[in-house]
Amino acid sequence: MTSPTTQQVPGAAARGSLPRTLLTALAPLTWGTVYVVTTELLPPGHPLFAGLVRALPAGLIALAFTRTMPSGAWWGKATVLGVLNIGLLFPLLFVAAERLPGGVAGTLAAAQPLIVVVLAVALLRQRLSAWHLLWGVVGLAGVGLVVIGPSAAFDTVGVVAGLGSAATMALGVTLTKRWGRPAGATPTTFAGWQLTAGGLFLLPLTCFVEGPPPPIGPAAALGYLWLGLAGGLISFVLWFRGIAALPVTSVAVLVLLSPLVATMLGAVLLAQTFGPVPLVGFGLSLATIVAGQLPAPTRPDRGA
Repeated sequence: MTSPTTQQVPGAAARGSLPRTLLTALAPLTWGTVYVVTTELLPPGHPLFAGLVRALPAGLIALAFTRTMPSGAWWGKATVLGVLNIGLLFPLLFVAAERLPGGVAGTLAAAQPLIVVVLAVALLRQRLSAWHLLWGVVGLAGVGLVVIGPSAAFDTVGVVAGLGSAATMALGVTLTKRWGRPAGATPTTFAGWQLTAGGLFLLPLTCFVEGPPPPIGPAAALGYLWLGLAGGLISFVLWFRGIAALPVTSVAVLVLLSPLVATMLGAVLLAQTFGPVPLVGFGLSLATIVAGQLPAPTRPDRGA
């Protein structure tokens, strides 16, 4: 159950709308650019610093702009959500990316919609939906066809980290839906709390693991600016706004857009190969995203 201070979403809003869905989709579309920005603009060997720069400045800017801090139980809730949605997610993604081919890591991350379907039963008291389970499997297979190449290799630690990132974000999304947003907190405020909490969690981890920050030239500065502004503040404001207004399973499948965008950018900007099999995967992934926005079909009443 949500707390008394949580804003309740009207039933019509919960069913979602095309404009709100399209706005929410901008977040994973933006996240799909992170791979190209990281590999082409940022100094290598400092993935945690990149995550820190992506989170903490954006969170502090949002707090300075809204001038609203959590109160009561929301200090703890905002911290938990910030650690799950940002602080733990980023390191797990980086470990998976370093130890696995990008395609394998992207496919593991695409397991998130399946995990959300299960968590929605446990945490949101929703019925287990065979419709969303089926399309979750189809979406996972579609992303796999798009991004996994014939030379894909598997590493145990990398696989655990990849699945951990999917589970962490799925839990964060589901708890965000369960707890809602406190009265008087705008989506920008809500995003600011979580970005700041996640950034503060990453700060000591980054200092301990990576040490001093790398030299930052013009290209890296542009990359960090993009990660913090578009990939951090703006995208998470849209993401948390969408979670509040749309069914959680509908939001979860939008994450499939990230590996699709990353693959398209790799083909266009980095001259990476793109054959007929990935095209089939694209079709399956897009079908999953569309199906995830539709209500599950109901069985006809045979007794009528």
